[in-house]
Amino acid sequence: MNKTQIIIDSVLACAIIALFVLHFCSSDSKEVEQDITAVAVDAEMPIAYVDLDSILTGYIFAQEANDQLMNDQEQATVRLREQERTLRNEIADFQRKIDNNAFLSLERAQSEQQRLQKKQQDLQELEAKLSQELMVKTQNLTNQLADTLDNFLKQYNADGRYKVIFTNNHRDNIIMADEAFNITPAVVNELNKRYTPDTTSKKKK
Repeated sequence: MNKTQIIIDSVLACAIIALFVLHFCSSDSKEVEQDITAVAVDAEMPIAYVDLDSILTGYIFAQEANDQLMNDQEQATVRLREQERTLRNEIADFQRKIDNNAFLSLERAQSEQQRLQKKQQDLQELEAKLSQELMVKTQNLTNQLADTLDNFLKQYNADGRYKVIFTNNHRDNIIMADEAFNITPAVVNELNKRYTPDTTSKKKK
């Protein structure tokens, strides 16, 4: 079914933005360590920016979360395709029996037709359910990303060294900027220092 591909496309459209977030929402709100590498800025223009793409590709948790999301999508697709293939085979078998007058009665043929129609409806409902679950998960991650990044940068800038911190994604917000204003490497470094992999969940798989 074409809808199966829609599941993947719709989720992947948001996945990059969604991956940054789950770990920090449960971590302590203690101050960021003071040994973060300082970024040179013009004293008259204390601004900085972070590149979201670089954070999401450099942050270890984001990489692991991306792998997990892709795995969830793949499992949903495989599940749908298996049931879809089974249904197609049963429909083809039903058509052969109709063509060969293999049913003993019209009632038996109608009963089989109704069964197949119900099975097709169930598959469509499962497809919609899996799609909705993936979309909700992605949306939740996206919302958490916004909150987490905001809270982290407030801690990072607790000393007030910057008056403005921009975020950039696919160069949507910043067309050109001096690299001296880019604090992304320091942010990624701090995120990775604070991240502790969940080895328990990995052992359960």
